[in-house]
Amino acid sequence: MNTISDYKSIIADYIESIEIDKKPDELYQPIRYILSLGGKQIRPVLTLFAAEIFGAAHQKAIYAATAIELFHNFSLIHDDIMDEAPLRRGKETVHHRWDTNTGILSGDAMLILAYQYFENYEPFIFRELAKLFSKTALQVCEGQQLDINFETRNDVSIDEYIQMIDYKTAVLVGAALEMGAIVAEASSKNRQDIYDFGRYLGIAFQLQDDYLDAFGDTETFGKQVGGDILENKKTFLYLKAMKKGNNDEQKELTEWFSTTANNGEEKIKQVKLIFENTKATEDIQTEIRKYTDKAIDILDKLAISDNYKKELRDFSLELMNRTV
Repeated sequence: MNTISDYKSIIADYIESIEIDKKPDELYQPIRYILSLGGKQIRPVLTLFAAEIFGAAHQKAIYAATAIELFHNFSLIHDDIMDEAPLRRGKETVHHRWDTNTGILSGDAMLILAYQYFENYEPFIFRELAKLFSKTALQVCEGQQLDINFETRNDVSIDEYIQMIDYKTAVLVGAALEMGAIVAEASSKNRQDIYDFGRYLGIAFQLQDDYLDAFGDTETFGKQVGGDILENKKTFLYLKAMKKGNNDEQKELTEWFSTTANNGEEKIKQVKLIFENTKATEDIQTEIRKYTDKAIDILDKLAISDNYKKELRDFSLELMNRTV
């Protein structure tokens, strides 16, 4: 039995070995660049592990895992453009290093390259992978649009926010696991269960990401800390603080989130103070535990060996407590 740590090395080595030497170089160099930054590569690791769980050799799932990682990186390039983010994995974002047009086009090319990896499978598996991939890609776009919509709305609810991060982030984690199950030709029930496990885990993952965006360390987190605050994103922390804060705190938050003033450091500092004083920071930790527990509940019912359950359970708890 391989461990999740083993698969981190396997997928990292495989991604590094990909030779994208097509022309024009201006289109493919940014793709090579963002792939060279590595990242956590959680999704492709889960694809490989899910294939093994359901009885397939991980080598058979390497193409689906690569497709997931290419899609994820495509979405990051475009997200960074929309967010005007300067950093990704501690390095310059693609549109900062080159320009916006290059970022858009190279991102589009990555999406197409991702689909091409499914061509390595026999027709039935190809069809099932492509159906899931297309559905998931549309949901990710819907989640991104909801995220954009929330920036100009003052009536976003917690439930709406959870739906947004479900679509924007969690469905891709669920799909990564189900793709491994598809490659292994697992039963429909096992496919659905492993997908649901990943989806709950993905929500917990994104909530932890939201927390780290405000309270993480740039050196370990790899992104600009306070970026969501500067962009006036109505994250779980903001929504909880607005709901629980007193009139003065609500007024101050509203004022900070209606400006793009240059005093960014002061804005981040004062908003974080409100998050802490209203105990929104404690609420988000409770929410992270809730969705992690939901994932583990599904895991406990899965008809897989205890060794696999333990590995996924430990992985889930590691994600919940991560600092990167």
